[in-house]
Amino acid sequence: MKTIIYHNARCSKSREAMCVLDVTGADIEVIEYMKTPPTVEQLTGLIAMLGMKPADLVRKKEPVFLEKYAGKKLSPKQWVAAMVKYPVLIERPIVVKNGKAVIGRPVEKVIELLAE
Repeated sequence: MKTIIYHNARCSKSREAMCVLDVTGADIEVIEYMKTPPTVEQLTGLIAMLGMKPADLVRKKEPVFLEKYAGKKLSPKQWVAAMVKYPVLIERPIVVKNGKAVIGRPVEKVIELLAE
């Protein structure tokens, strides 16, 4: 089964996770989510695998968050819609293997997922 990484090549932590995946020789599928954002259904599934609330997956230091969402109370569905519209808001990298997902910060989380 493939290991999937939701990757942003401009992010050092995402590149670090890619290096770990390359070194392990894992069969990987790279999804550059800034070029191909997840759908509402895909992102909702990822959030479920991560076991977190949508708001917890939002990068709160991004300019788009500060401009459009800071201080606002959004429902889980509204947060998902915001991340689909502005994928830069999605915390990264997300690595998925065997129906489980982790945010690769720190990279040790990716190593633990691969060891399972």
